[in-house]
Amino acid sequence: MAAVITALVPVFVLIVFGFLLRRWLIGEDAHWVGLERLLYYVMFPALLIGTMARADFTTVPVLAVGGTMLASVLVMAALCLALRPMLARWLGADGPAFTSLFQGATRWQTFVALPLAGNLYGDLGLALASVAMVAMTPALNVLSVWVLVRYASPNRPDWRAILAAIVRNPLIWACVVGAALNPVAGAIPQPVHIVIDALGRSSLALGLLIVGAGLRIDELIRPRPLTLPACALKLVVMPAIAIGIALGCGLSGANLIVVVCCTAVPAASNSYVLARQLGGDAPLMAQILTIETLLAAVTLPIAISLVS
Repeated sequence: MAAVITALVPVFVLIVFGFLLRRWLIGEDAHWVGLERLLYYVMFPALLIGTMARADFTTVPVLAVGGTMLASVLVMAALCLALRPMLARWLGADGPAFTSLFQGATRWQTFVALPLAGNLYGDLGLALASVAMVAMTPALNVLSVWVLVRYASPNRPDWRAILAAIVRNPLIWACVVGAALNPVAGAIPQPVHIVIDALGRSSLALGLLIVGAGLRIDELIRPRPLTLPACALKLVVMPAIAIGIALGCGLSGANLIVVVCCTAVPAASNSYVLARQLGGDAPLMAQILTIETLLAAVTLPIAISLVS
């Protein structure tokens, strides 16, 4: 429990700090829009490149852990898409709102998962979490971009527009570059690693500040209809899916617990930036992220205790 709270508290504090900065110090929209573009095109890609390039995959069951994480993402994505007609009919979810539910239910917050895995199992935990990142991140970015282009636009795009959006996405390219550099990461000069790591670390805090800046207190007090379903899918259903697949793959011990950590954490802060850049419902996305962070303080320890 202590490790979970330690990992979650900074996330919530940074979101609150971003909200206060927007109200008291940086009120102009143009400043935050510029920060979002910097985060989307430079800092988040640096985080992905640095993490994937330096991940050590020699000490962990890559296929079992990575396969479990990828399968969990694909099953949850399919479930969200299957639920979309019912959500539209019963909760009035339009296209942009559905994209926020989709991201809120499928994506994961590395700022919580990586330190939590490290606190629990040291270098082994970090290696397992890195495998999870390699398995989940490219698929999640492709799926998220596809869903946003497909459902956030008032006009239905053709497959060429969707493919073009995926090909141009900097987060997807970052995954490709990071994976390509992994075998030769040791030959890259140390100053390059230092620069990439500095940009990557900064992206975690800045991303959460931007989420906080997008919050609206009145909406936070009265959650919108899709917020709680998104939280339930992410914090309860997705860990349950991952546990079932992991047990079927024969995972146990640290391998199983880190899989649960990575699937039971709140959604990633870059979900909000992606929603802003591609026409999703960004205020709903900010609300989902904040409430998931609060609820995860309860649901995450329970999920871990079930497999410990």
